[in-house]
Amino acid sequence: MNEHSRLYRENVPRLAIAPMMDWTDRHCRFFHRQLTRRALLYTEMVVADAVIHGDRERLLGYDAVEHPVALQLGGSEPEKLAEAVRIAADFGYDEINLNVGCPSDRVQSGTFGACLMRTPDLVARCVEAMKAAVPAGLPVTVKCRIGVDDQDPEIALFDLAARVIEAGTDAVWVHARKAWLEGLSPKENRDVPPLDYDIVYRLKAEYPDFFIGINGGIKDLSEVASHLERVDGAMLGRAAYQNPGLLADADGIVYGDTAARPNLCDVAETMADYVDRHVASGGKANHVTRHMVGLFHGVAGARHWRQILSTQSVRPGANGDVVREALRSVLDAGREAA
Repeated sequence: MNEHSRLYRENVPRLAIAPMMDWTDRHCRFFHRQLTRRALLYTEMVVADAVIHGDRERLLGYDAVEHPVALQLGGSEPEKLAEAVRIAADFGYDEINLNVGCPSDRVQSGTFGACLMRTPDLVARCVEAMKAAVPAGLPVTVKCRIGVDDQDPEIALFDLAARVIEAGTDAVWVHARKAWLEGLSPKENRDVPPLDYDIVYRLKAEYPDFFIGINGGIKDLSEVASHLERVDGAMLGRAAYQNPGLLADADGIVYGDTAARPNLCDVAETMADYVDRHVASGGKANHVTRHMVGLFHGVAGARHWRQILSTQSVRPGANGDVVREALRSVLDAGREAA
């Protein structure tokens, strides 16, 4: 087992927020960081070609407050992935992750993502190239499915894991579902294939000294804690996005952090100021607020909060005052309910 793998297992946050296309952009990550100081945040998948040829600041830039933050790359050509890693390393990410799990049509057309489960040798070569390109100590990890289409997961997952571990990856994160590239849409692939957590537990038993993390269908922090009895890390996806307020308890429950729990109203005020800065720099309020509609899930006034953010943030001239107005509606509802 390589030394970096051991250090990753010892030091990496045990809770991560999964990379989600069109969701975990820099504004979402800034927002989530106000709720948890400790969880590892992931970018959306960024294609290696785009990193090499595109607007690097737009694709790779982030706020320093986001640390620890990981970049997820998509690609299947070792040389291009290595070049993208060299570029990304200058941005100071805490981890570089290779996507071997996304089932979208766009990813399949580029022959990367989940379809790479069929070519574990190629994935291993990609990992080797990425490891050779990163500065010493920067982890390179893999996020995969348990298999695709008619593959036997007992063969596909364990073969891929063996090859990328041998190639030097520092961790394997497993979305505990197959991806059906033929017959299911990307949206259906998030729900329809049955979850198989046990196979991930068996993979961990096969590699007791190597970091294995689990992802897929995890609904709350109690489920995170249950998984952490069997594996090294757990990833929250849609649950963290749709009910972000649950992240306010993450540091205490997952890490035993005794610092004060973030107050959701304080978070909203911080985000109102962030919206003002974003608008002043030429952005639009709804770039930020679209990630925040679930903040007060289950709290009195949550419906008004959602309505105000959803309807007023898209209006011309909208700024942080939209968030402040929505927050007042939550505070008023709380006083009425008291």
